[in-house]
Amino acid sequence: MAEEVLLTSPGKISSYLTRSLLAVAFLTSFGSSMLYGYNLAVVNSPAAYIKNFYNRSVVSRNGTIMDEESLTLMYSLTVSIFAIGGLVGSLMVGVLVTRFGRKGTVVNTSVLVFVASVLMGFSKVCGSPEMVIVGRFITGIHSGISLSVVPMYLGEIAPKNLRGFLGLVPSIFICVGVFSAQLLGLHELLGKEEHWPLLLSLVAVPTFIQLMLLPWFPESPRYLLIEKHNVHATITALKWYRSKCNIQEEIEEMQEEQRSLSSSDTLSVWQLLLDKSVRWQVLSVVVINIGMQLSGIDAIWFYTNDIFENAGIPAGEIQYTTVGTGAIEIIGGLIGCFTIEKLGRRPLVIGGFTIMGVCCAGITLSLILQVSLPFMRYISVTCVVGIIAGFCIGPAGVPFLMTAELFKQSHRPAAYIVGGSLNWISNFTVGFVFPFLQMSAGAYCYLVFAAVCCAVATYVYAFIPETKNKTFVEISRMFSKKEAVLETQALVAPGHVDTLKLRKMNGGYGTLENGSLELDSSSSAP
Repeated sequence: MAEEVLLTSPGKISSYLTRSLLAVAFLTSFGSSMLYGYNLAVVNSPAAYIKNFYNRSVVSRNGTIMDEESLTLMYSLTVSIFAIGGLVGSLMVGVLVTRFGRKGTVVNTSVLVFVASVLMGFSKVCGSPEMVIVGRFITGIHSGISLSVVPMYLGEIAPKNLRGFLGLVPSIFICVGVFSAQLLGLHELLGKEEHWPLLLSLVAVPTFIQLMLLPWFPESPRYLLIEKHNVHATITALKWYRSKCNIQEEIEEMQEEQRSLSSSDTLSVWQLLLDKSVRWQVLSVVVINIGMQLSGIDAIWFYTNDIFENAGIPAGEIQYTTVGTGAIEIIGGLIGCFTIEKLGRRPLVIGGFTIMGVCCAGITLSLILQVSLPFMRYISVTCVVGIIAGFCIGPAGVPFLMTAELFKQSHRPAAYIVGGSLNWISNFTVGFVFPFLQMSAGAYCYLVFAAVCCAVATYVYAFIPETKNKTFVEISRMFSKKEAVLETQALVAPGHVDTLKLRKMNGGYGTLENGSLELDSSSSAP
């Protein structure tokens, strides 16, 4: 069983951070989430070697050299097919977590990583560019699944006052993955031409470690009780994850949620979108997930080397500067992880997007003025660092955590499909559109990202309540009140309606728990 690591209030269930919770958070993040960050960055360093391999392979097959346009197209497909795989994976999440459970999905989908690793690792020996492309597609599928399932799993096993901390652990490991790819891609390590297949196939190592250890840990207690109705397994899992505390209160909270969902099975995406009782939660997931990618972070990563080059950094040292930005990502992620339970979700998201918006506008200003004011080149570097740090503090991980917190058990898988698919579609769109936007708007293209960041920060400030230290049922009631107020404002016309009854909505996430709300003429405005 788990051993106690931290105890702040002996009388409360939610006060314990156990070694079991930490172990599961690290294992799932190390063996799954980290691979997303690694695969995002790993193709940058060996790009020239991969293109050279593609060219030689075509020459050996057809006897003709590929023209530059065809070679660029083939390499672009290698990079972008990862996002297409991610979209496919995100659409599979609902079926997988319902059938195999949260932990079961993480374990069973590990096979995808091993298949992809073998394909990419032996592609050079077999002289097959197709093996690299298919391998990238399969790793994309795995990342699309992991980006949704890991936060869902951690959000369900964590006590309410540690849900934010554990929920941001995957985002730290995503940053670690990016940093690892940048570090290993240095010429002194695996950045040589003969090593690029090994660099691509290293993803199998963390997944193997995860596969050896994770099956020994229990499934999500909420999944076991609410979906599988297995009380004994639920109690066993809670004792493993909580240790030395009374779990009765937490079981009662799960049973209360189970009773509210007793007439409702797991919803499909279409049912989720048609459910008016969760419209604010769905809209919030849409806004924060699209905003996460349209914030310009992908464009910044794309343009970083050019900005550093314009700042006067020697070409041979840019790769080391890029590794430095990876270290900043990790520091930003750690700051967010260790402050979220003190500050809450809203300040990190609002603050992160605001910092990014200001820095995007700063890049535009510095790029315009650096011709006449040479010191503005260093301002642009500072703005790049600010955007990366702002993103990793909040917007990098909190959207996935919010998706888990804003929905009950029956709605959560469909919500992750919506959020995940929009995330990957937006990712692909930015990668495809940004070069054209840059050509047409020049330095002003970053003002588009600044506007998106400010818009998302404003939406979160105005419409998304703080969920820190709240149970899933309490969060449900918060949105119930918002829905009731909005319906009252829409239906009550001053001077025309004497009596209005808001009847209890059955089975939905936005359910009013205490009968009906009545407003009569004595309490209405005259």
